[in-house]
Amino acid sequence: MARAPKIEVERPPEDALPDVELPRQTGILIGHKAAEQTLLDAYRSGRMHHAWLIAGAPGIGRATLAFRFARFVLAHPDQASDAVRAAADLDVSPASPAAHRVAAGVHPNLLHLHREWNSKSDRYQGSIGVDATRRIIHFLGTTPGESGGWRIVIADPLDDMTPSAANALLKNLEEPPARTLFLLVCRSRGSVLPTIASRCRMLQLEPLGEAETVQVAESVWPDAAGASDRHLAARLANGSPRRLIAILQGEGVGLYRDMLRAIERDDAAARMALAWKAGSSERACDAFLDIFDGYLHRRVHGTPEPDKTAAPPLRPLVTWAALWEKAAAAARDVRTFNLDRTHFVLDLLERSAATMRETAPSSLQ
Repeated sequence: MARAPKIEVERPPEDALPDVELPRQTGILIGHKAAEQTLLDAYRSGRMHHAWLIAGAPGIGRATLAFRFARFVLAHPDQASDAVRAAADLDVSPASPAAHRVAAGVHPNLLHLHREWNSKSDRYQGSIGVDATRRIIHFLGTTPGESGGWRIVIADPLDDMTPSAANALLKNLEEPPARTLFLLVCRSRGSVLPTIASRCRMLQLEPLGEAETVQVAESVWPDAAGASDRHLAARLANGSPRRLIAILQGEGVGLYRDMLRAIERDDAAARMALAWKAGSSERACDAFLDIFDGYLHRRVHGTPEPDKTAAPPLRPLVTWAALWEKAAAAARDVRTFNLDRTHFVLDLLERSAATMRETAPSSLQ
């Protein structure tokens, strides 16, 4: 008897959060008005550059802006139309056929490159490989699926591309067909191959303010509105709505307070309890590392803690930087070699507590 074929289940992008709208589904944009206006003006001019780098910290709206612009172009393919000339922003009615197809991820004129699920290893790929990038060749070589002729490639994020994949992308950027648009999401211009960056126009997005961060989180994940710690989470999120939601979903505020108790108050029992909690799963460990990384980032840059009860000691910059570097290296080893997470977290907390106990130099006292 023949074996039934395996049905592949569509999976969301690797960084999707439970019950949260994906960027392709998000109809609003809060903040980044200058960047939005730049894209609209360029499109309206009829002389739009074919490739854009949309740079900024993860989770602040980079992909949302890319999909918002793609949706507008696909809904209004004629740059000289009355609708384009009259538009105040890139908003498109949710009832638009283009909006429906983009939200569902099935628009024939839009190619979204991201880290994909590997059914053989039963996990997401660690990068965007050259095979994924080669899909651009077929995509651009076919007749556009709808009238208007625009074909749009969104790479999200470009930082995840292997060198060979980036070089394959470069070949498509050099001589693209007419009415082709590349929207490349990245952390910064410096994280992109210079040969790619030189062929793109740059849009730099800044982190959102606390109120905007909360507003975005509540719009894409309604449960955020009822979270009592959402404003503290927003301060921990550093202007990233996605990070705010991840902190709330992962009980990051509790982890943050447990961390302060474990290292600033030198509580050995709290360190052990936190190590067991953070080491219980890969997700819990990642949530703790995100909180811990944020704490060291603030110490290195001399910024205050979101919780006013925190009392980090004064230490030389080099001390915090060395601890940050050791933590990052140890975290890479844990992920690469699948080491014991509980032991790793406990060791990290012990090192941090020891740093807190050190006598500050007289110049800092």
